[in-house]
Amino acid sequence: MNSVAEIQIFRKNLISNIRQIREKLPAGNKIAAVVKANAYGHGMKEIVSIAEKYIDYFQVDDFAELKEIRQYTKKPVLVFGFVSVADLNECVRLNAILGIYDLEVARKLNAAAKKRNKIIPVHVKVDAFLGRQGILRRDAQKFFAELSRCKNLSVEAVYSHFSNIEDVSNLSQAKLQHQELLAVKKIATKAGFKNIFHHISATSGFLTDQKNNWGGKIVRLGIGLYGLWPSESLRRRFGGSKKSGADKSERIILKPVMRWVTRIAQIKKIPKNFPVGYGCTFITKTPTTVAVLPQGYSDGYDRGFSNNSEVLVLDRRCPIIGRVAMNMIVADVTGLAKGHPTKSFLDKISKAEVVLLGRQGKEEISAEELAARIGTINYEIVTRVWPNLKRVII
Repeated sequence: MNSVAEIQIFRKNLISNIRQIREKLPAGNKIAAVVKANAYGHGMKEIVSIAEKYIDYFQVDDFAELKEIRQYTKKPVLVFGFVSVADLNECVRLNAILGIYDLEVARKLNAAAKKRNKIIPVHVKVDAFLGRQGILRRDAQKFFAELSRCKNLSVEAVYSHFSNIEDVSNLSQAKLQHQELLAVKKIATKAGFKNIFHHISATSGFLTDQKNNWGGKIVRLGIGLYGLWPSESLRRRFGGSKKSGADKSERIILKPVMRWVTRIAQIKKIPKNFPVGYGCTFITKTPTTVAVLPQGYSDGYDRGFSNNSEVLVLDRRCPIIGRVAMNMIVADVTGLAKGHPTKSFLDKISKAEVVLLGRQGKEEISAEELAARIGTINYEIVTRVWPNLKRVII
């Protein structure tokens, strides 16, 4: 494990994000903290330990994540990705709440529950015009008729995912999806499944849907949990600005939870016309002071940042020069040393904290900024951070 790099997790920011959303939820509505993909790269163990007191459910993707999270919490866990038939017995033992959309899986899950003399809750996944997992409305009547024979399964809810809720200028698709989900819920009720609820909103759905409450009983809080915005349009609309057009009651201030820092492995001066990194993609035009940083694409710092990003050193931005390697990057810190040619100042730089993601002084490198540099989204920037980097709760 790299001992000179770490991911800092800010406890107060995480709690603040949850509390702000909790305050805006209708009475009786619940929060599911989505901690799949190592809690979006933040560290499942660390996030669960902080969030557990403030949420109602956790949500993971698969059986491996279920096994891991059961080491940290006894809270209800929603498992909404693919689970193989071979793992159903263990899912029952671990008290999972599975997303169901396949009758063969439902029957085998029922058998596993019966064997353990349990009645376990399930949520039925509806494909409401997203084209991924889930049952279609045309198949719902038959599906629920068959499901009613599974006496050891208790259908708690039907659920789906919004496909285009981030587009706050046009909610026609969202309305259509909501109507489709409610239509399937009605079919389920007619088939004998009484008192079931529905849910469809993640962070983006909750933000857009605060007044209508289309989302149902559970908000599946993912990217917003970590203080990041699902889209720039949602940030502008609900991110705290009085000019945004959102009512004061709708505005929210999300606070980033992750900060990625490292230390300098070596600092030195190299001459003019000197190549830096593989492929000689950067040649110095003047004598240059460089800092070698022990992070690279194996740690999740994308190769697309080659000659295309910055880090923070002593509260100032320093450009990445040359290619990002597997375990190493190089920053140009010449600007820090101008007017300070002494060895003592270079020693000061060499001991400085380097920020790859997050705030230092008045400067900040956000996940959104990094995403824009390589044509991706903030979700990918944080999720790809190497799980074995040390996570420290601040």
